[in-house]
Amino acid sequence: MKGHVSVVAAHRPSRVLKAIPYAVMVVVAVVDLTAGAGVGFLPLMSLGPAFAGLVGGWRRTAWIGSLAMALTVGLGIYDDLLAHRRGITALVSVAGVTVAGLVAAVMRQQREEELASVRSIAEVAQRVLLRPVPLAAGSLRVAVSYTSAVADARIGGDLYEVVATPYGVRTIVGDVQGKGLEAVETAAVVLGAFREAAYDEPTLTAVGERLEHALERHLTAEKFVTAVLAESGPGTDPGCGSEPSMTLLNYGHPAPLVVRRDGTAAFLAPPERALPLGLALHGTKGPHPHTVDFAAGDQMLFYTDGVSEARDAEDRFYPLEQRAALLRDPDPEAAVEALRQDLVAHTQGPPHDDAAMLLVRYRSDEPCPPPTTDTVR
Repeated sequence: MKGHVSVVAAHRPSRVLKAIPYAVMVVVAVVDLTAGAGVGFLPLMSLGPAFAGLVGGWRRTAWIGSLAMALTVGLGIYDDLLAHRRGITALVSVAGVTVAGLVAAVMRQQREEELASVRSIAEVAQRVLLRPVPLAAGSLRVAVSYTSAVADARIGGDLYEVVATPYGVRTIVGDVQGKGLEAVETAAVVLGAFREAAYDEPTLTAVGERLEHALERHLTAEKFVTAVLAESGPGTDPGCGSEPSMTLLNYGHPAPLVVRRDGTAAFLAPPERALPLGLALHGTKGPHPHTVDFAAGDQMLFYTDGVSEARDAEDRFYPLEQRAALLRDPDPEAAVEALRQDLVAHTQGPPHDDAAMLLVRYRSDEPCPPPTTDTVR
């Protein structure tokens, strides 16, 4: 999965904060030496250890506190204040703030260690829930991008999976209503059911019914999951005896974008609108599968509404169809990354919703599979 972090921008503020304690102590010392003791700047030397407690460990805070104490003593002697109340007040201020800074630094380090542990657990959960998709599956090349709307989060309510099965390469991209841990739990249910059903069920419709049954046992009232399922048969090359195509089953999800070899792009809207997963009443028919051409040089972008409904500063939606030219890069991962960067530039800030994109490309270099009638796993 792709991610983008500006290392330079991330490290620049910390370097500034690390320099502030020294800069403050230098300014206080210079003012005290030039303006004289009557200005009363000496107690402000305690700002050094105060700022030190914001960045760095307790050892650094102790070092800056000791340096501030040494400067205070030296300037107190120079100003002949150590025997007076002002000099004693300055020393007490520096010592007190240093102790407070040490306590704050220790507590902050403990919180950072706890946060690192939580992030480590989140990364493990990510590998289990949103496993890296295969770069190649059957006659498809695949690339994915995922950005969570939750700060510092690795996973959210969007989901995707690509599996090569005896019935062909099957794909799902979905979006769970809501956010947070409840959405992650629901996404886990959908992905678990899909990974099993994709291998077991002979038709894409049957896979969707298995997802409905799994969510029926899990979801609370008025919760739902939009999703689009896709299937590319095991022999999609014309030389294998069948016309290349892709079958889609859409449960109220944004229509995939197909980009043809000649550069034209169009949304593959389903013949009829269907309810999302989890909202179908007992006995209500689900969506009808529809088949579209998908030949060499074509590519199909599955995405969630965090992409299509992303807005700029003037409240305009992201023009996904107009940005189809960004997918021309021969490397699928580079193409998806270019689109992701353009999406970030459009919103000019962090996303307000989880944004997932999964790009599949037809490749004609895949040999035809041997004929078989065995569909057992």
